[in-house]
Amino acid sequence: MNSNLTALRHDIVVFGATSFVGQILCRYLLQRHGVGQGLRWAIAARSASKLDELKRSLGSAAVALESIVVDAADEAGLRQLCHGTRVVISTVGPYALYGETLVKVCADTGTDYCDLTGEVQWIRRMIERYSAAAAASGARIVHCCGFDSIPSDLGVWFLQREARKSFGKSCSRVKLRVKAMRGGFSGGTVASLLNVVKETRANPALRKELANPYSLCVGSAVKGVRQPSGATVALDADFRSWVAPFVMSGINTRIVHRSNFLQSHSYGSDFVYDEAVLTGRGWRGRLTATATGAGLAAFMVASSIGPVRSLLERYVLPKPGQGPSPIQQERGFFDLRLFGRTSDGRTLRVKVTGDRDPGYGSTAKMLGEAAVCLAFDISRAEVTGGFWTPASALGEKLLNRLQAHAGLGFERQDD
Repeated sequence: MNSNLTALRHDIVVFGATSFVGQILCRYLLQRHGVGQGLRWAIAARSASKLDELKRSLGSAAVALESIVVDAADEAGLRQLCHGTRVVISTVGPYALYGETLVKVCADTGTDYCDLTGEVQWIRRMIERYSAAAAASGARIVHCCGFDSIPSDLGVWFLQREARKSFGKSCSRVKLRVKAMRGGFSGGTVASLLNVVKETRANPALRKELANPYSLCVGSAVKGVRQPSGATVALDADFRSWVAPFVMSGINTRIVHRSNFLQSHSYGSDFVYDEAVLTGRGWRGRLTATATGAGLAAFMVASSIGPVRSLLERYVLPKPGQGPSPIQQERGFFDLRLFGRTSDGRTLRVKVTGDRDPGYGSTAKMLGEAAVCLAFDISRAEVTGGFWTPASALGEKLLNRLQAHAGLGFERQDD
């Protein structure tokens, strides 16, 4: 157990540093903190040559950056790594294939952990298997610290805070809508998505679990109220626009509901939440929404058919290690809008924005700030050991960091 935090060699270790998003994260940490200038951090991966290549790409400022060679399946090596650091950031996906051993070791040793997974089924398994160990050791495990699901999770947290300030109560109905977004997929993200499809094909019972909006409220005796499916094309009167399904809603909504659960249902036991993409008004908006929904459905059907999935992986989809270029990352952005209504009809709107492409440029900054926040801002007395969400563990302190350093904005927009 990491009881003497001041004696630890590192504050943060980036595990999977040579992955696509891991490299972006390392550049961000180097730019923000340097090496040996307040934040003691190191990089880790299974390949010494790739770690050396990463350090060379980072330039002379990274010469003193320590490298740790360890494989995701090497429990003894991971245990040694964890005994030397406050927080481990994992960028090694698909997490369902490569992530469990590190979570197990962190839970056993009392080492804090964060990642950027969007794999609901894996998160649930980790909670079921290791929450008792994390509670006993004091390890704070925080999944989904990237675009999945910080903007959604903290966006709802911020809206509810503002609602309680203005109305003295939380909003029982909240909607998140994607107004605009520019970004691309990496091979790692695609691999994680396809692995979920493969697991579902191999285990039909998993389909029912993934359809449950409260699937991450493990141990809850409350089933909750009926939630929107998020899979339909509809006209949203509150936004005066047609809406289409949002590909990230399957994970984001589960994290938001877990935040409500972990915060003693501070959003309400009758809290209803969904996410969708705004496609515009009139017949053009309806046509765009229909095409978007049909395209997403067609991709999911195609990826569930083995031979078709193989063709997509081989010829169409990006390979692991591939993703948006630095210029594409810099030109990317996101603009999310949230609408909340109290049980007595009062309403509030919030805008959440990011200044880089959602999945990589912005995600790396969110992940880096979440890890530093966990290491320095959140005491063990404030947040004890267990499996947390970004909002329930980091809340306002992370929100302040993201606005000050990571290019995110959280802004109230009164009607």
